[in-house]
Amino acid sequence: MAKTNYEVMQDGGVPIKSWTRGVPFEDGARQQLKNIARMPFVHKWVAAMPDVHLGMGATIGSVVPTLGAVIPAAVGVDIGCGMMAVRTDLEAAQLPDSLAKMRDAIEKAVPHGRSKQLRGNRDKGAWSEVPRDVIKAWTPLEKRFDILMEKHKVLRKTNNINHLGTLGTGNHFIEVCLDEYQRVWFMLHSGSRGVGNRIGTHFIAMAKKDMESWHIRLPDADLAYLPEGTEHFAEYIEAVEWAQEFARINREVMMARVVAAVRKALGQRFDARQEAVNCHHNYVSREHHYGKNVLVTRKGAVRAREGEMGIIPGSMGARSYIVRGLGNDESFHSCSHGAGRVMSRSKAKRAVTLKQHRQATEGVECRKDEGVLDETPAAYKSIDKVMAAQKDLVEVVYTLKQVVCVKG
Repeated sequence: MAKTNYEVMQDGGVPIKSWTRGVPFEDGARQQLKNIARMPFVHKWVAAMPDVHLGMGATIGSVVPTLGAVIPAAVGVDIGCGMMAVRTDLEAAQLPDSLAKMRDAIEKAVPHGRSKQLRGNRDKGAWSEVPRDVIKAWTPLEKRFDILMEKHKVLRKTNNINHLGTLGTGNHFIEVCLDEYQRVWFMLHSGSRGVGNRIGTHFIAMAKKDMESWHIRLPDADLAYLPEGTEHFAEYIEAVEWAQEFARINREVMMARVVAAVRKALGQRFDARQEAVNCHHNYVSREHHYGKNVLVTRKGAVRAREGEMGIIPGSMGARSYIVRGLGNDESFHSCSHGAGRVMSRSKAKRAVTLKQHRQATEGVECRKDEGVLDETPAAYKSIDKVMAAQKDLVEVVYTLKQVVCVKG
């Protein structure tokens, strides 16, 4: 394993080990990490990944191991959000000169984006009529969801089955990529969609109410927690594990539809399971670290146990990486989940021109309109610097460069 590459901060709580050398690390994110580090049930230290940036309640790019409690905001509301990538037996030479038809086929196969909701109008990012493959994929989720709805009535009026197999908005995407050997990959990024968001916001609110009723003061109200042994703790773990399974299946359904759409667009069969990775980066996991069984919450971080495969995407104009974990104990076997933002969405829309965005995405078949300026490459850290900062956490197996990018 390479020499450790982290820096240490401490301010009244457990240490914070950050793999941030050579990358921007905003003061707001530092303060959020210090707040988390003051929570009395954090095990050993908090780990910050090189894509770390300010989040809601808890920092994106943080790894928080806890004993006897869980912080719902340290997982966030995009529960189970993550990546999936598959390598095909196609090569670049087999792709057409124009990739517009391929992009159009993917966009038709997978609902994406979101309509401004007007009464009676269908949301383009959801199924109006749920297709058979989605109904089949929902079957193993349905019974557990019915149980959750009985306990939590707020889940009844959510987008659940009609969001399964759909992409969403923001930084969620579907890409066709080439690796360094000119082999074709499909890669996508999404999570538990509307139902996961409702689960997250519901339990964050419940934790806050518990803190108020118990007169517990926190460094940040969003760090409200659920103690192990309480009813709400058990219900949260049950709900979050269900949402994580929804997210995994969601990616599987979308990938199958992408493969079918591209086969039809190209008019040829090809194998799309040469290699496959499906990993979360917003989730809770029961793990063993430094002699204790702990709950590890990764918010914008990927598990990187020794030999474990993961995905670290760049922005829509940059390289992405298929990686293999090095099992670094001090990061709690974790690595970054991407490049990490350096501009808020509103700032990116103000600071980056359409011309600059088009130049940054030259050679990529993708949206080049003002609606995606908040996702332009300049809004993110350099993925190369991010990878250099975590060279003791993962090793690169494949380097991917997108040629098609579908955004919500």
